[in-house]
Amino acid sequence: MSTVYFTKETTPENVVKLFNLLNKDLPGKVACKVHSGEKGNQNFLHPEFWKPIIEHVNGVVVECNTAYEGQRNTSEKHLKLIEEHGWSKYFDIDLLDKEEPDLVLPVKNGLVIKDNYLGKNIDNYDSMLVLSHFKGHPSAGYGGALKQLAIGCASSRGKANIHSIGKTTSQHECWKTKPPQDKFLAAMAEAASTVTEYFQGNIAYINIMCNMSVDCDCCAVAEDPKIKDIGILASLDPVAIDQACIDLIYQCDDPGKKHLIERIETRNGIHTIEVAAKLEIGKREYQLIEVD
Repeated sequence: MSTVYFTKETTPENVVKLFNLLNKDLPGKVACKVHSGEKGNQNFLHPEFWKPIIEHVNGVVVECNTAYEGQRNTSEKHLKLIEEHGWSKYFDIDLLDKEEPDLVLPVKNGLVIKDNYLGKNIDNYDSMLVLSHFKGHPSAGYGGALKQLAIGCASSRGKANIHSIGKTTSQHECWKTKPPQDKFLAAMAEAASTVTEYFQGNIAYINIMCNMSVDCDCCAVAEDPKIKDIGILASLDPVAIDQACIDLIYQCDDPGKKHLIERIETRNGIHTIEVAAKLEIGKREYQLIEVD
């Protein structure tokens, strides 16, 4: 059974507090994976929120380009937006797939995709801190630690590969494919497995349950959240931390939860967790330890 730490008070200081409870040393050069936020999005977590924890681990903010039209699908546009959103004001920034070639990792025991494409600069890091904003998602149902590992760490070509379940690495062609939903979700889990294997246990996860729109931070026009904030979770297990977030949503007494639950259920979002558990990325069984 994995351990997940939880606090209801969503503050930058509590992010550091929960991370310290993990008692996990992240060795060497630390990649801090964040979501830089699409231009126009009102819900993403800003650099000021993440500043204390990134400084605490002496990390470098890392991101990858997207595979859809917007302000983050080329390195030039993405780096400009990263500056506009204030990330480069506080942190060293590494756009992992700024330059080709990608780092291609084989998917062991994969049934949907054979390889995962990561920005080659990930090879510069010894460990990773996955900083995730937990919320809904138009395609995946929800976004948390597993999606941050999969889609988040994939290069633009890698994102196209996952979304097309291995049919193409072209960001223009991938949206023409219409794969079965469960295969897309399984492809995400398989991609996530390559990142956890790559870092060989030198990885930790923080999920922030606030501003939980049914839409992702990649949406330029996102729906406003209808569910109240729930808190912060920290774990060394990406499956357990995402499962705990899902459970907290179902267990809360906020009537607004029905909107987020509908988004998760209509996309069968739980399937990503199911496949990730089968791939032994982590465990769905966990002990939730609440911290004041």
